[in-house]
Amino acid sequence: MLLMKILQLLTIAALLPVYHATVIDLVDDVRNLDALPGISSSFNVIFPPAFRRPDGYEHREALFGVPPYGGELAQNVYYADSDLCGDDPVDKTGNYPCPALDPVTGKCKDWQSPFILMVDRGECTFVHKVRRAQQAGASAVIIADNSCMCDKQDQSEGHGGTCQHNSGQCTCTSEVPCESFFPIMADDGSGGDITIPSLLLYKQDADVIISQLKSNTIVQVQLTWNLPAPDDRVEWDLWSNPTEPISSNFQKSFRPAVESLGSSQFFTPHFYIYDGVSNNCHTGNNCGTLCTNHGRYCAIDPDNNLSEGISGADVVAESLRRLCIWDTHGGDGVGSKYWMYLEEFLKDCYDPSFPNEPRSFPKINDWTCSNNVMKKVGIDSNTIESCINFSGGITDDVINSKLKGEIDKKIEQGVIIVPTTYVNTVAMRGSISTSSVFNTICAGFLDGTAPEICGSCYNCFDVAGCVHEGYCGGSLPPSPSPSGGKKGSVSGATLVLSLLITVGVMGGGGYVYYRRTQREMRDQVRGILAEYMPLDDGQEGGTQMVSKAGGNMANI
Repeated sequence: MLLMKILQLLTIAALLPVYHATVIDLVDDVRNLDALPGISSSFNVIFPPAFRRPDGYEHREALFGVPPYGGELAQNVYYADSDLCGDDPVDKTGNYPCPALDPVTGKCKDWQSPFILMVDRGECTFVHKVRRAQQAGASAVIIADNSCMCDKQDQSEGHGGTCQHNSGQCTCTSEVPCESFFPIMADDGSGGDITIPSLLLYKQDADVIISQLKSNTIVQVQLTWNLPAPDDRVEWDLWSNPTEPISSNFQKSFRPAVESLGSSQFFTPHFYIYDGVSNNCHTGNNCGTLCTNHGRYCAIDPDNNLSEGISGADVVAESLRRLCIWDTHGGDGVGSKYWMYLEEFLKDCYDPSFPNEPRSFPKINDWTCSNNVMKKVGIDSNTIESCINFSGGITDDVINSKLKGEIDKKIEQGVIIVPTTYVNTVAMRGSISTSSVFNTICAGFLDGTAPEICGSCYNCFDVAGCVHEGYCGGSLPPSPSPSGGKKGSVSGATLVLSLLITVGVMGGGGYVYYRRTQREMRDQVRGILAEYMPLDDGQEGGTQMVSKAGGNMANI
């Protein structure tokens, strides 16, 4: 037991420099977030028009949920007057505005769909709040910040002082703390079920909207999500690392989609590498097995065990190998063999979605599994090894041009979370799946230049199946269009013929039903008449008939 405790302490001590670097990088990036690309949405007030701003309201997007890229939401806002941190059902009657009470309950009427819900920032995670709002029927969520954003020099001692910000003033008090950087609406690890967009609004801006709602004023806002669409080719990147589990299913399944998009898109893979030099891993090789090149390039140990298993250095080496595979086989922007390598690697060597399954992740000094995978998919391992060595290798205390390039690119793009997908330089929010990435790419083309597959499969409920079949849903194969239309389209002649056949079948069925009904009616009348027999000596004024069954007489 003592030995295990010592090993745990040594592991934590060795990991501290890189973990510290993670926190420092995160804080520095967030403090300069305004200067970074990636905010793809805009938020503005439509009504009352006096609160509309020419450039919209500053905000921060959530890193979870599924924004409708290329679309917009324009709906009324309800303020829940709550942080939604509880677990009880959301009270849809405790809201603003409340222009009229329900005559039966005496409470405000339920939120009228569709609506956007504004909630307070509180003690629970952003994902928890948005999930509860989604369950209550919200189309989107606006989280009202409860803290003032201030640079340290703007803060006086304690909590007092007024923050000057380009969107207005925010006064710090004992109840309203000051923060020196804007919070990130990150996924808490459970946000895969969130399908609505959300954002965080500065306190001073949210307070203005809340005051209008509390005075029973109708407030309508507009949220839009635009991607730059400069031309007829979409460029996109995926930042990941070989052991992160979130994008592994995407990497296993996206090859057919990227091949169907072809040269209309251009993909570039990137890998999140820590700078060991700036984090004191290079001096004296303080970070042990977390780094290559004598502490220059580092990665987090995925199993937090420095004595065995996968090391950070193994992760760096596999990242470099994939960069070389892409350089060799990804010149067309599609890189079919690169995607094939990922598929087979995740099957044969390591799948982060199942970390406990026995696999053979390539070690820094044993590339057997990766070499076998390369051989399986037709990649020359000697060419890849030459690329690795030419870039600087992983063993000597020298600069590796490819790994350094990844660190420089990470800083340039402001990447702070992996996995992250950028489409036309804009960070894609929400889950990374075949459907979400495909739809976002299709939304990034200049109007009228999207490839045929986007017309067939954009926003299809089963994008992977659509890409495979060439059309979205249906039980019939797509009809070829002589005019060069999209796959899955139906010609006019086919449509007319189908309608004629349908009308003919329905008409024939109706005629058969009519004849059968008439025959049954005649049989019933004959049966009724057969029950009676006429009398020869009927009384004047009528004809007498007698029922053979009952002997009763009646005048008719």
